[in-house]
Amino acid sequence: MKLSHFNFDLPEELLAEHPAEHRDESRLMVLNREKQTIEHKQFKDIIDYFDEGDVMILNNTKVFPARLYGNKEKTGARIEVFLLRELNQDQRLWDVLVDPARKIRIGNKLYFGDDETLVAEVIDNTTSRGRTLRFLYDGSYTDFRRKLTELGETPLPKYIKREVEPEDEERYQTIFAKNEGAVAAPTAGLHFSKHLLKRLEIKGVEMAEVTLHVGLGTFNPVEVEDLSKHKMDSEEIVITPRAAEKINKGIDNKKRVCAVGTTSMRTIESSVSSNGRLNEFDGWTNKFIFPPYDFSIANCMITNFHTPKSTLLMMTSAFAGHDFMKKAYEEAVKEKYKFYSYGDAMLII
Repeated sequence: MKLSHFNFDLPEELLAEHPAEHRDESRLMVLNREKQTIEHKQFKDIIDYFDEGDVMILNNTKVFPARLYGNKEKTGARIEVFLLRELNQDQRLWDVLVDPARKIRIGNKLYFGDDETLVAEVIDNTTSRGRTLRFLYDGSYTDFRRKLTELGETPLPKYIKREVEPEDEERYQTIFAKNEGAVAAPTAGLHFSKHLLKRLEIKGVEMAEVTLHVGLGTFNPVEVEDLSKHKMDSEEIVITPRAAEKINKGIDNKKRVCAVGTTSMRTIESSVSSNGRLNEFDGWTNKFIFPPYDFSIANCMITNFHTPKSTLLMMTSAFAGHDFMKKAYEEAVKEKYKFYSYGDAMLII
């Protein structure tokens, strides 16, 4: 498969700027791979497709407020700093993206907050936009992290042109978010409300939680026509023994095992035993899934509608079948489904 196979015209008005009024009331397109049928539902109707003993795999990563705004020393120029990952806790070293990048060089200092008590020094230029910063802060590590949270804002995707609103802090986070470390939300999980989760649990659907701390690699554009040459950034994942046990039980009992989101799918596909079972794991993955691909664990998937040429679209195409996915996306554009992070959802069974 080539990059050009994943291109399509996406009208700008279909990019979701705001979340649905209620989490579980976004639209849901249901694809049945066996029957090759497409149904149009509401997300809360998802309960009709699951029974006792089925397993849903949720990514419980938590988004931290990764976007900061600082001022450059001397010039006072406003610089956006996007925290990517912590490199060293004791030295307060972070990999970041800076914008505008051309203004920031090694040795520059950046000041944050009205009182400028948080200062960062640029110590390395890693890529054209990336830098390594050392934060200079007198307090304890706990105080330092509190300060980052206080000064940072919810890192909404760049396609959302509006200002961050108070509701984003809650809505750009799943209700089962626990382990802080993501710079973007695992968006398929955003559709679950407390009420819907409760109803699924009452029905006997098992919830297995895994963790993948979403980095910007998930959204990095693919710039090579030959997909086998694209390299994914590594992201940290955790599969606990408890989660592996629940998922393997679902496989053994021939139940519906559903990956909620591309991040959950990438996590489970990164730790498969030779006999097609899930292994516990704590480490990193740079797995890139594109057609053709044989999935080992999940037989069902929930995902959002993705942008053209994205690695997320490639994975869902591999799962649903490329021609079927193409047909579904044509229908989604025609029916004006909302795309991307705050957009509508798709269930592939």
